[in-house]
Amino acid sequence: MSLWRMLGGAPHGALHRPWLAALALVPALALTACGAGDAPPATSADGMTRVSLSEAVHNLGYIDLYVAQHEGYFRQQGITLDLSAAGGDSQAFAAVLGGSAQFALGDATLSEISREKGGDGLVLAELVSRAQYFAVSKKISTPFTNPKQFAGLTFVTSPPPNTNHSVLTNSIKQAGLDPTKDVHITTVSPGTEIGPVLAGQADVAVAYEPNVDMAVQQDGAHVLYSWADAIGEFTNTGLQARESYVRANPEVTQKVVNALEMGAQHVYQHPDDAKAVARQEFPNLPPAVVDAAIQRQIDNHIPASSTPVSQQGWNTLMTLGRQLGNCSCTVPFGQIVDNSFAQKAQSSMTGQ
Repeated sequence: MSLWRMLGGAPHGALHRPWLAALALVPALALTACGAGDAPPATSADGMTRVSLSEAVHNLGYIDLYVAQHEGYFRQQGITLDLSAAGGDSQAFAAVLGGSAQFALGDATLSEISREKGGDGLVLAELVSRAQYFAVSKKISTPFTNPKQFAGLTFVTSPPPNTNHSVLTNSIKQAGLDPTKDVHITTVSPGTEIGPVLAGQADVAVAYEPNVDMAVQQDGAHVLYSWADAIGEFTNTGLQARESYVRANPEVTQKVVNALEMGAQHVYQHPDDAKAVARQEFPNLPPAVVDAAIQRQIDNHIPASSTPVSQQGWNTLMTLGRQLGNCSCTVPFGQIVDNSFAQKAQSSMTGQ
């Protein structure tokens, strides 16, 4: 795990997180923290409002957020942003439930689980819109055009129920193959999937950035398949808050979403700026790897290009959540997602 943290963090959605213990806290926090995050936000003498945002991990997938910071979009909105990495999705969401942060950036399934357990988690915006997984090989160079071509090959992924294992097995099943007979799947610790491929012990790894472009740049590996394209819209990462906080502080909420919308649009309008920001945020990575990773993410539409939550992407997330056993995933879209702030932010940017 230390390897992928050093390389920019595991992508959001890469793992079936250690939720079982954390979820036991959700009902209690939903009750004991009631009102803890609803106090009026602090405003300084210069009129700036201080807001705390807890990101699950610091990783390249959140480039929209970092561009918004570096371009000064939060300050333009009158927000002084206190950003901290929580160390995981459940920890980030627990910070919101406990009142130490007003907003969380991470797996939006946690708001769904909160609702199912009597809490008031709310999803306000989308920051990562596609699955971040790629098939990477050292000895195979011809891209796959259909998962039927996986037959007879040895794949490396994280153990089930990690999400990269799930997307692989789902693809195999949808191609009419048996993942226990037609394809050999071997599992390793998250973030180390490419190692056996480079060592000649397996044919293909299901991996994510920056590991993908590290292998391409430094080891001559080849990218054969994109699950971002195969799966399509997928609400990989959402901005979340307690509904009680949002209703009590709609102006602050709007300003935060405005800044994120500006960051999202900037990434696609000015990709070189996004790469420059990523190099600053992740100085331990080789610059060429950072640039390639950001470009691959943009090419595959992984960072959100606009912040409204796609209903199709949400439905895909909920389907995966049910398959993994994370939630019953039955709360209606309109009760768990409030797109009004993101849609207003999007409209305000139109034509600018």
